[in-house]
Amino acid sequence: MISRLTREMMKVIKADAVNERGQRNVIDGEALLLTGFDFNIGSKLNSTLFAPFTATINRVTGLLSINVPSYVPANMIAAPAGATHFKLVSAGTSVDFENKVFEALQQTSGYVALDGTTTPVLTLDHQLAVNSTHPLFLVLGIEFYQEVNGTFYSLKNGAFNALSIVQVDA
Repeated sequence: MISRLTREMMKVIKADAVNERGQRNVIDGEALLLTGFDFNIGSKLNSTLFAPFTATINRVTGLLSINVPSYVPANMIAAPAGATHFKLVSAGTSVDFENKVFEALQQTSGYVALDGTTTPVLTLDHQLAVNSTHPLFLVLGIEFYQEVNGTFYSLKNGAFNALSIVQVDA
């Protein structure tokens, strides 16, 4: 993952049309190029989660949101064998590349059964600082579990879990 992310970050830096070679940086680059980056190459979000969702970033209010309308998990999720449940996970992040600090908030859904029951509408909100001048990133992912005797076990050490950058506001 690190080498793939480094390659994508180099594309962002090379897109800096303001500074001279050797002085290029992420801030003056094109962070939007990171949209769609999948952290797990073995499990991509767009081939795992087919439920529609809306990702929004409101820089003025600092609110980063994922909204997922009702759906039937058995029809909209490509789950690995043995999975009985899943969770949707999300994070909103503001990154200050100059000072090497960040603000990050995470949200998760509860355990959701991989069956034919329609899910309720889900909203995962992240309230970051208002009017941030730093790049904002919104990620969405899915984690799979197997329930055995009322206990939820992560499936195969996360090999099937997908996580992707779904929205960037630079």
